[in-house]
Amino acid sequence: MAKITESALRNAALAHLARFAATEAGLRQVLGNRIRRWAREAETEGQEPDAIAAATAAAKQHAAAIAARLVEAGAVDDAGFALARARRLLGSGRSARAALAHLAAKGVSGETAREALAHEDMPDELTSAVILCRKRRFGGFAAAEPEPKLRKKWLGTLARAGFSGEIAQRALALSRDEAEELLTAAR
Repeated sequence: MAKITESALRNAALAHLARFAATEAGLRQVLGNRIRRWAREAETEGQEPDAIAAATAAAKQHAAAIAARLVEAGAVDDAGFALARARRLLGSGRSARAALAHLAAKGVSGETAREALAHEDMPDELTSAVILCRKRRFGGFAAAEPEPKLRKKWLGTLARAGFSGEIAQRALALSRDEAEELLTAAR
């Protein structure tokens, strides 16, 4: 197997960015995976462990430099990624708390994630909770008035999704017409 070069890592980074939006941390992880895969293949081919270790260390430095250059060039934008991902998550019925955790797992800093969630065109918590109610067909979107036990189950679902008790109660209290009106106004 050939040595892993800076050129090969740059091409891998560009190929990944051509298919996926990524954060700087995410791109570093992708390149790190590529380097580890190369090191495992080099071991199976019987290359010297010291040579593999030296090449791996150099490749990690190249990967960090490549990710930094792509950030400088604007090809990787953590704030843009956070804004787009937060809009998608909140618009699909995720709570701000769940969106914040998702962005953190993707390598977005807490400050950048909070700024994205505070953007003026983001759905508010109540709207996101109503979207989840519509997806799950409960609250105002249920076929019939629920029994107390079922309503408690719905509250649990909203709580596990990261919505506060107040927001969950308000979302479930809306009639279908009120919920539809809220969703229409949020568009």
